[in-house]
Amino acid sequence: MNTTIAQPLIALWRFLPTLALGLIGGGIAYWLRMPLPWLLGAMITTTAASLMGVRLRSPGRGRKGVLVVIGVMLGSAFTADMSGDLLAWLTSLAIMLLATAVMMLFSVWFSRRVAHHSMDTALYAGVPGGVSAVTGMALDSNADLRVVGMTHAVRILILLAAIPPLLSGVGHVSLQPTGTSLAQWLWLPSPMDAAWLAGAGVLGAWLGQRLHLPNALLFGPALISTGLHLTGLTHASLPPSLIALAQVVIGVSVGVRFAGTSLAEVRNTLVMGILQAVILLLIAIVAAWGIHALTGVSLAAALLAYMPGGAPELSLVALSLGIDPAFVTSHHLLRITVLILVLPLLLHYLQRVHV
Repeated sequence: MNTTIAQPLIALWRFLPTLALGLIGGGIAYWLRMPLPWLLGAMITTTAASLMGVRLRSPGRGRKGVLVVIGVMLGSAFTADMSGDLLAWLTSLAIMLLATAVMMLFSVWFSRRVAHHSMDTALYAGVPGGVSAVTGMALDSNADLRVVGMTHAVRILILLAAIPPLLSGVGHVSLQPTGTSLAQWLWLPSPMDAAWLAGAGVLGAWLGQRLHLPNALLFGPALISTGLHLTGLTHASLPPSLIALAQVVIGVSVGVRFAGTSLAEVRNTLVMGILQAVILLLIAIVAAWGIHALTGVSLAAALLAYMPGGAPELSLVALSLGIDPAFVTSHHLLRITVLILVLPLLLHYLQRVHV
């Protein structure tokens, strides 16, 4: 068999036990009627298994494919009959950037003064978003990659775990999974609609990488899918079974980041990561309350839009719960774009000041 074909198949075969564990966790959570069952169930089971020393495989290229699927799904949230207050959106985007700056300043201070990390480590670990891009940039620095990766993984874990109680506190958001019939689970779009969605995914992934978009495999397909839905060329959506599978793979992707670690070895890093994540979450909550009081935008949408990081995860949550995914995705896209542009300049400046 051709090596080019054999390697992905071997990787998929090795990932299947991990995927099965995620599906079991998601299925149990769905049966227990937990909020966001497929995402949180898969995340909880794989995180627990990883910390207990079970060797789990990363989705690898599978996660890239899921990012494309999520991007296509996000694009379907933009429709021609969308209505919204443009001024409120612009105000919210500005407040989000201000909150991001506050988060960044706090994170660097906390990592340097409390956790006693190096300047490079403090900067890359403290970026409130864009974990994939940030980790790649950290490879060319003197940052402690283990601390950077662990800090971001803990933050995403805390954010996703905090979503159910936070949105329940908002009151008007239903987090209970709706009963889905077998016919709904087995539903598929028409061949023409499937072709439009597949084309959006393939062309969007190519375009996103060609344009060097942040998180290209997510936002590239989202842009093409948005264009198709805004122009009315298609109104198709993806089947519930594929959405559930995407949630499981994203949940597993969070859990396997703790593979190869033990609580004893990384206790201090975990504690520092949890403290930092909780305070960043509090900053996001305050900012979300502020923009809600100022403009009247949905508090639930503002919470998901202002949370520090995890663009694929938080956009998927917004889509799954029907909490203005267009609003949430737009905020995360702007945040990641600005952070990637500003980060090299900020690192250079902080290194000069430190010296």
